[in-house]
Amino acid sequence: MSAHSPGHAAVARKGWLRAHRWLILRRLSQAVFLGLFLLGPWAGIWWVKGDLAGSMTLDVLPLTDPLVLLQGLVAGHWPEATALLGAAIVAAGYALIGGRTYCSWICPVNPVTDAAHWLHARLGLPKGWQPKASTRLWLLAMVLAVSALTGTIAWELVNPVTMLQRGLVFGMGAGWALVAAVFLFDLLVARRGWCGRLCPVGAFYGLLGAKSLIRVSAANRAACDDCMDCFAVCPEMAVITPALRGTTADTPIILSGDCTDCGRCIDVCDKDVFRFTHRFDARPAPGRDAATPFPAGPSRAA
Repeated sequence: MSAHSPGHAAVARKGWLRAHRWLILRRLSQAVFLGLFLLGPWAGIWWVKGDLAGSMTLDVLPLTDPLVLLQGLVAGHWPEATALLGAAIVAAGYALIGGRTYCSWICPVNPVTDAAHWLHARLGLPKGWQPKASTRLWLLAMVLAVSALTGTIAWELVNPVTMLQRGLVFGMGAGWALVAAVFLFDLLVARRGWCGRLCPVGAFYGLLGAKSLIRVSAANRAACDDCMDCFAVCPEMAVITPALRGTTADTPIILSGDCTDCGRCIDVCDKDVFRFTHRFDARPAPGRDAATPFPAGPSRAA
């Protein structure tokens, strides 16, 4: 790790393991969830049947992607009771815990886009084209419209998550091309463009978990030394600013539904500015002297 790479100071002070704690836990979580789906076809251990679109765990717990269910409904297909129950369980879980927690803790495409971002930074490539953040909302609306017009669950025909998961079971084939396209898009076209700007699944879960309980807080924001490492690693860097740079009267809690609760800002901060908490945490955060302003923007992350 170079002296100027994000998290260098955190590694020096906290040690490598603690400075990557949440990243390691995320990778373990993603591996466990994907592994549970692969145990059946790979090893004949059918604890979980199905995929992330819809599954049955231990033959008793149905889980259904609410976006898949919604597409089916607008397409004119009434789901079975188990699918309705499964969607209700998943929706309630993400609405409570955090909608875009799916993006950073479960989605198997997340390591692909994270790898693209790492290589992008390593090669010093320019920021590239950046679609508006609202683009993924328009794509979500388009997915529902296409499902309604065609009578199909349209997104599942091109969903990189589905392609990756099925490809690991049946052989990737064309699925490799789609996953590679996502990687190359983030690497060469738009930095963090897929998850941050285009993916309708992330847009859906962001709306679902807009009022969720688990949050990241810049509780110790007075200790911030403007190193910009948190902006450099955050997949949705715009969510940091209101919490980190607010006045004493503002909440230090990141309340945006776009936050993925990935915890990387906690990892890389050697001043321990950030921590996980809940949205009702009323503990006051020390403010920052108005005579010592923050820099104008996340220049290091640009």
